[in-house]
Amino acid sequence: MKTKVSGYGPEFSRIVAGCMNWGTWGANLSAEQSLQLIEDCISIGVTTFDHADIYGHYTTEALFGEALTNNKSLREKIQIVTKCGIRLVTPNRPDNRIKSYKTTKDYVVKSVEQSLKNLQTDYIDMLLIHRPSPIMNPAEIAEAFEQLKSEGKVLHFGVSNFTTSQFKMLHGFFPLQTNQIEISPLHLTPFVDGSLDQCIQYGIKPMAYSTLAGGKFFAKNPEDSVFRINTVVSDLSNKYNVSADQILTSWLLKHPSGILPIIGSTKINRIQSAVDSLHVQISDEEWFRIWEASTGHEVA
Repeated sequence: MKTKVSGYGPEFSRIVAGCMNWGTWGANLSAEQSLQLIEDCISIGVTTFDHADIYGHYTTEALFGEALTNNKSLREKIQIVTKCGIRLVTPNRPDNRIKSYKTTKDYVVKSVEQSLKNLQTDYIDMLLIHRPSPIMNPAEIAEAFEQLKSEGKVLHFGVSNFTTSQFKMLHGFFPLQTNQIEISPLHLTPFVDGSLDQCIQYGIKPMAYSTLAGGKFFAKNPEDSVFRINTVVSDLSNKYNVSADQILTSWLLKHPSGILPIIGSTKINRIQSAVDSLHVQISDEEWFRIWEASTGHEVA
């Protein structure tokens, strides 16, 4: 179930557990509940956990770290991904007066040091720049990455939400190992803007968030494109005797870039369902049926 993220990168589980909704932004789990969820994920082969410093208004990393202190042996069994670079306006960061991005060397290093304290760990498996700043200096980001790597605080590095040109620019200063981007049948942009092509070209695997479009596929009054997609997905679900979310996840998994879906649910049965989707193999024509349903017309 594990896969190498790049030729020189770490091994992550093929399905990634997204932690954004674990704390105050979602399920508001306790440390004990978080520990149980971590253990349950490991038991089904999901060992990679995706964080960002801002989740829960800068509190969810600490929740996860508190959970890990109750079973410190788990740290060596998991991979922690976290992100930095967004400055939120929140009482937890009183100096932030406007939402903005910051990617200076000093800021990135200090953000990681804070994340290490929050997560109660000596190292982060992969650090991502959360959003590309219009005024980011790639040389300065590379200096931060070099320092963090040499100090053993971060093992691997990547980005999130970067365009192909932004990725190429930073990759020229420091080797990146993933681009975490939004991908779903309702968000086809990465298939046509070069993002997934670039991942194949550079031999890296993309991480995908909002793979179920934030729950839009399960809305009571779906928009037209969702209705069309759900009609096709329902037919395929019946054919393969699997759930709708497994068809939708298998649609992503089919892409040759080796997409790693991030599952944001705190319900272990939903995460298990995503794992089971690894065994669903839809055909090329079935893949294009979902594409056509999304766009509303056949391919050119």
